[in-house]
Amino acid sequence: MEQLEMLNKRQKSAVTRLTKNSKIFKTIIAAMHEKKGRNIISLDLRKVNEAVADFFVICEADSIPQLRAIGDNIFSSVKEKCQETPYHHEGSQGGQWLLIDYVNIVVHVMHPESRKFYGLEEMWSDAPAEEHKEQ
Repeated sequence: MEQLEMLNKRQKSAVTRLTKNSKIFKTIIAAMHEKKGRNIISLDLRKVNEAVADFFVICEADSIPQLRAIGDNIFSSVKEKCQETPYHHEGSQGGQWLLIDYVNIVVHVMHPESRKFYGLEEMWSDAPAEEHKEQ
């Protein structure tokens, strides 16, 4: 029953297109900054036909504890400020790459080596990229 509810939530959310001014988008970026996530980039996938989300938000963490801290901060900040929980998440045990799927935004917290190896920015090079420096 719970999986059916999650699927229905994903289908409903998929209809609503997000923008960079969306509360959840801003909350995710701020949560990354709070835990010193580095090289934060968003990819705007809204005009890419094959895309599974409106945005990818990617950042780097220098250690496993920092990767987990960034992920935990995203979970708690989004839940508190946006009343949203992830549709799916994976990777917290491995420590190299954490993926948090909020349906229209997919968050990637990665070690620099993993980010370079998988090259998400290159793989989705059709999508405009924006760097998010701390202000």
